[in-house]
Amino acid sequence: MPFLVDVMCGGLVSYLRMCGYDTAYAGDRNLEADDDLLAVARSERRTILTRDVALAARAEDADTGGNAGADVDAILLESLAVEDQLVELEEAGVRLELADEPTRCGRCNGRLERVTETPDSTPEYAPDPGEERVWRCRDCGQWFWTGSHWDRVRETLARVGSRTGGANGTGALETGAGADETDGQ
Repeated sequence: MPFLVDVMCGGLVSYLRMCGYDTAYAGDRNLEADDDLLAVARSERRTILTRDVALAARAEDADTGGNAGADVDAILLESLAVEDQLVELEEAGVRLELADEPTRCGRCNGRLERVTETPDSTPEYAPDPGEERVWRCRDCGQWFWTGSHWDRVRETLARVGSRTGGANGTGALETGAGADETDGQ
């Protein structure tokens, strides 16, 4: 399921992308007005993640015959803290599991490709592709690897899973089922 995250929930963006979800961020697209968020969600068939009660209600109106949101789904989050928002998402049925390999750019949401070039093409900040698995965003060129940030996200998702009784409670590296690899995002 592709998402559109409003600016109130921006801390979720990198987690969702690391779980393989196609995740657009309203802040990256300069979307502020509810009408603009609804229009983008409708045209791109994205589920809105928001803390904005009025925005979620407008999307809900579409499901009950109103036309304000017109075929737009939304998940209303109540918590301020990112980890608590992740719990709410998992309780809403969003599977939060790291993919075996990253598939989405944390910066721009583009698709990642495995890097196999020689080390002289590697940016200074990235590890040598001959020594560690490395990926590059097809859109913005950012390089990624599963280092300490990946480990911290895995630990956070394990805590979330233990709070919800989900699969993440094991702390194991899970396949991001429900994200890119299973629904064509």
